[in-house]
Amino acid sequence: VPVTKLGRLVKENKIKSLEDIYLFSMAIKEYQIVDFFLGSKLKDEVMKIMPVQKVSAAGQITRFKAFVAVGDENGHVGLGVKCAKEVATAIRGAIITAKMSVVPVRRGYWGRRNGLPHTVPNKVTGKCGSVRVRLIPAPRGTGLVAAPVPKKLLSMAGVEDCYTSSRGHTRTLGNFVKAVYFALAKTYGYLSPELWTPTLFQSAPYQEHTDFLGKYATVRRCRPPSFRRL
Repeated sequence: VPVTKLGRLVKENKIKSLEDIYLFSMAIKEYQIVDFFLGSKLKDEVMKIMPVQKVSAAGQITRFKAFVAVGDENGHVGLGVKCAKEVATAIRGAIITAKMSVVPVRRGYWGRRNGLPHTVPNKVTGKCGSVRVRLIPAPRGTGLVAAPVPKKLLSMAGVEDCYTSSRGHTRTLGNFVKAVYFALAKTYGYLSPELWTPTLFQSAPYQEHTDFLGKYATVRRCRPPSFRRL
């Protein structure tokens, strides 16, 4: 049963695709929304599991941190991080977080515009900590010229050909994979000339379906303050 407004609209088929959600920058707070649209097309892969420790009054407490990437190999990718006492719990939580952080990835061409888009549309850079990752468009047939970690994330996003350049402490895999994710998320952060069409403004889904959402509105009643007799 959906809890958020967005979840209710998706369940009733008022929103037709993930792109409608991204168009109005609506926050996805339920992972079932992504499952509803992508479903079995979404693949997940554990990038790394590492133990982390903190010191408390009782001594050292060890937990496990999981990095999980999800993608449908067709322009959607997400990354999730989760800490838990058990490995299985950490992975499960990271998958849920990754689904809620799925972003669209724009793809483009190198040179002639024949066939389907196959590479990143332009040079993009992502950074996290000391790590800097640069994605550079490549000719068709080049493949993914990248380290194992970015290669997995790029293939999950549906990028077939790409040069990469990285610097910094890339051995810190958590920062490395985050930098690649941020770089891919930037592909929709600008508009190239072919997208300079006049914008047709339309009402946001929350505004359009106000009457439908009004059925679920609840009135919060404040209880009067209680006074204790001395």
